[in-house]
Amino acid sequence: MARDGGAQGIGEKRLLYDQLPPPQRLALAYASARSRPATLTLLALDARLAAILRGRRESLAAQLRLAWWRDTLASPPMQWPTGEPLLEALRDWRDPSGLRPLVEGWEALLTEELSPPVIAEFVEGRGQAFATLARELGAPRPQDAAAAARIWAVADLATNLSQAAERGLAIDYARGLPPPPRLPRSLRPLAVLAGLSAAALADGGRPLLTGPGSALRALRIGFIGR
Repeated sequence: MARDGGAQGIGEKRLLYDQLPPPQRLALAYASARSRPATLTLLALDARLAAILRGRRESLAAQLRLAWWRDTLASPPMQWPTGEPLLEALRDWRDPSGLRPLVEGWEALLTEELSPPVIAEFVEGRGQAFATLARELGAPRPQDAAAAARIWAVADLATNLSQAAERGLAIDYARGLPPPPRLPRSLRPLAVLAGLSAAALADGGRPLLTGPGSALRALRIGFIGR
């Protein structure tokens, strides 16, 4: 499991938490004490990869940074460099290499033209990453975690696309996804994100958090799971 202890560890976790967008912070509030460290680590890794794409000034620089994460996650943790809080949090995972598809999904978005295959690769990358988290937490049916993460992935993508035509592609893709499955308590943050995402997609791809309705929905899912 990810490291969880000591003053340094607390400071590192605060640093990771501060990198999260508001929906992820809200969802993390419903994590159990046991599942919170690993869930935070995965959400922070996803946020870091998203920031690489948002902050890119040229495609090559983003490609190199994403390739570094992809290659690092594919290598044994004993070979990782020290001093990177995300890597330190991942060092004790049973299979951090299972997060490599997440990087590959973000890499797919570097394409000049968004298309259904590109969307599928991004969505599947997040799905596989959360299946890995489910296995890390000992949750049953990792495929359910993947299915829920795909819904969040496409909704989050639609929200962050500035062009209406591209947003339409993402929403069209979402129509082929099944509704969010019921998830175990250890994956409650993902259940919150998937529930918010399903509602956002049904409303034309709006942001996940808009008005009191979304906050109440998150509260309901956070407490009862649906």
